[in-house]
Amino acid sequence: MFEEAALGDGWQVWNAEDTRAILAYRPDVFNGSEFPAACLPTVYVTRGRRNRRPEGNRNLPPNAPWMVTLYLEPEVNRDPDAYDTRSAALDGAVDLTHRFADGDIDYRGLYQVPRERYFEKLDELTGREL
Repeated sequence: MFEEAALGDGWQVWNAEDTRAILAYRPDVFNGSEFPAACLPTVYVTRGRRNRRPEGNRNLPPNAPWMVTLYLEPEVNRDPDAYDTRSAALDGAVDLTHRFADGDIDYRGLYQVPRERYFEKLDELTGREL
């Protein structure tokens, strides 16, 4: 499914199944001690929309798209990218991890209420300069 070496710096495979995958960014940093574990940046690859209930996606139509979504927190996410095939979605997820790690994703724009300390740490980790 994923070669961890192909992911952007700091990303690792958290979970990988046939129907979904979860990639995590720097779980050593966003582990609940210094920063809340809920702030662990994650990329979800799912068929159809991500649903908290696994049974929610059982009756998908055969042409349901594959979605790649970046989450910064459970309720804070980037609009998902849709792909026609699983393979294309996996490639899109790898590309997204690189863009994130390179500082090319505007994660600040996803928040209504900014978390300055969190942003400062993400800026440091991704080498992003403002």
